[in-house]
Order: sequence, then C-alpha cells, then structure tokens
Amino acid sequence: MAQPTRSDVPEPVRDGLGATIMGPRNVALERQNPDLLASPDTDAGTIPNLKFSFSDARNRLLTGGWSREVTARELPISTTLAGVDMRLKPGAIRELHWHKEAEWAYMLAGHARITAIDAEGRNFIDDLGPGDLWNFRAGLPHSIQALADGCEFLLVFDNGMFSENETFLLTDWFDHTPLEVLAKNLGVSESALSGIPKDPNHERYIFNGKVPPPLAEDVVRAPAGEAMSMTWRLHEQEPVEVAGGRVRIVDSSNFPAASTIAAALVELDQGAMRELHWHPTNDEWQYYISGQGKMTVFASSGKARTFDYRAGDVGYVPFAMGHYILNTGEQPLRFLEMFRSDRFADVSLNQWLALTPPELVQAHLNLDQSTTAAITANKGKPIIVR
Repeated sequence: MAQPTRSDVPEPVRDGLGATIMGPRNVALERQNPDLLASPDTDAGTIPNLKFSFSDARNRLLTGGWSREVTARELPISTTLAGVDMRLKPGAIRELHWHKEAEWAYMLAGHARITAIDAEGRNFIDDLGPGDLWNFRAGLPHSIQALADGCEFLLVFDNGMFSENETFLLTDWFDHTPLEVLAKNLGVSESALSGIPKDPNHERYIFNGKVPPPLAEDVVRAPAGEAMSMTWRLHEQEPVEVAGGRVRIVDSSNFPAASTIAAALVELDQGAMRELHWHPTNDEWQYYISGQGKMTVFASSGKARTFDYRAGDVGYVPFAMGHYILNTGEQPLRFLEMFRSDRFADVSLNQWLALTPPELVQAHLNLDQSTTAAITANKGKPIIVR
C-alpha cells in the first residue's frame, strides 16, 4: 500500500503555533479529527470527551446477526441515554424480552416486524422500513424480527448505564424456573417442554429464524384489543424546510408512545449550519447517519472544545451548553438529536437577540445601528442557517 506523502499528512500546526509530530501516530484517525489535532483558537480549558464512534465499540456476533453499544461505559459523559446498533439477517429474531428502560428505535436499513403487549393485555404488531420509528415503554415485553431483506437499526434507551447484554430474556427466565412450575403455569406436561433450549450463554439473544408471513397473516387478535400505536413514520412527516436544510421533530406531542424520549432528525445542506443554540431541559445525545461535520461546545467560564463527526459517531452535549453543528463535507449531513424528555425544546441565539431590545444588544456587543438592526430583524426560529 502506498504511503501518504508528507503534504498529505495533517500536522498540529496553525498560524505559527505548534510543531510537527516526530513520534508514533495514527494518521487515519488524525484526518478524521482535525479539530482535535489542531484546535481552533476559540477552544480553551478542559471539557470532557463528547464523542465515541460505534466503530470503536465491541461487536457481539451471534448466529442471527450482531449488536454493539455506546453507553456511559464507553462515553462516560453520556448519563441520560445509551445507544445500540443492531443488525439482523433475513428472518433473524431479537429474542422476546423486556427491560427497565424505554426503547426508542430508528430503522437505518432494511425491514423488520415488531411485536409487543401492554399491561392491559393489548398487543401491537407492525412492519417498519427505513426512516420508521418504534417506541416500547419501560417494562413492556417485545420482539424484533427481520423481514426478507434483513435490517439494521439504532436503539436508544433512557438510561446512560443501560446495556443490551442485561435484558430480561424469555429463555433465560425459563432456564431458571423449575420445569414443574413452567408446566403448571403453561398448562402442559413436563415432557412437552423437554425441547426448551438451555442457553447459559444467552446465544438466542439474536438467532436465526424463518422470514415471517405477510403481516395480515401474522396478526394475533387480542381479546382486550390493540394497544396504542408504538410506531411512527418519521420520513413521511412533513419537514420544516429552511434555506439550509430541513428538520423533523418527533416527541410525545405527535408520537404519544414516546413519553420519555424526544428527537429531531436534522439534515444540513452542504455548507449549512445548525445554528448556535442550547437546550434548556436536558442533555443532548446525537447519532450521525451520513455526511461529516463539526461541533464546538461552549461550557461557560471560558471553556470550549471542538469535535469532528462522521457517520456512525455518537455525540453528546451536556445540559444548557451552547453549541452549533456545521456541515464540513460535500454531501448533506444527517443526524439525530435526542433527549430524555417528553418534549423537544431549544433556545436559539438568533431568536434571543432578536427578541431583546436593540439598544441592549448594541451595548453588549459594541455594534453599530445597522448591524444591530440586521441581527434583530429576524424574530423567527430558523434552526438551520447557511
């Protein structure tokens, strides 16, 4: 393999500051993080790491697919939410299970069928494709099965310490319940249950299965009726279109099942920016779907730090810290903003200044009247700017 020329190798040098690297280095990683290698002049002080890539996470391989996670163990600052990237082969099944946390999901590719029941004995079954969401509230049992083309999806849980490796699994429960108790509970003989798999390593967590029949043939009618809808077609939702891109916001106001997780799907055109803003209710957990960008986070007290992001990366912004996200690539930048909250909320710098008396803005920033008028003219909330 040809070695990069010296002119192709990034160096921690800028405007007469810094020096070249003489020791061991990882050039590929440095190219992906130029704002860590040579930080902008505006970066200062100490801010915790706000980035972790799923590519750096341990991948658990099973017969039906794989699973990898980014939790507070991988990204310690991420205390409010945890994420899982999961892949199922055609027909493969994520075992019947439940957990103490709510599960919000975004279908990245392919198609899947989900099943769930609620505490009133009502069930819900639906098929999902790219861009669709589901949400299972905490404690509700459910399953996921890939359709004929297989699937990959992002799972987000409302607890940063959550781990997919510690869910309540059906076969694990059966394996730790006396056979005579199982038989009595299910109303069958003990011999009829002799084939229940012993699975000490939880290998049925993701296992192979047959592609299910069409949805109409697979629906089970519950005597108590159907549960509230647990799915949402996010890509069918009309976006808010602005000059530099578009955004779709989904929370309990339009997707009632998602009572603990709010989200925005943001798409920035080339050169566009998610404006300077902050969130007044909770930390922000980000997942980058495509493209590349950078974010500077302002932490007060003269502290700021810039991070670079690509597809598959997780970003994080602690509560109330100001930040922006700039598309630095040659294609649209698409990412999810997520919050442990029932409603999406942010505060726009532009809107704040526009709704403040102009003379007050002028006094703070030492601006002339025409510049102040331009800044305070737009009293809207654009979210995205060019």
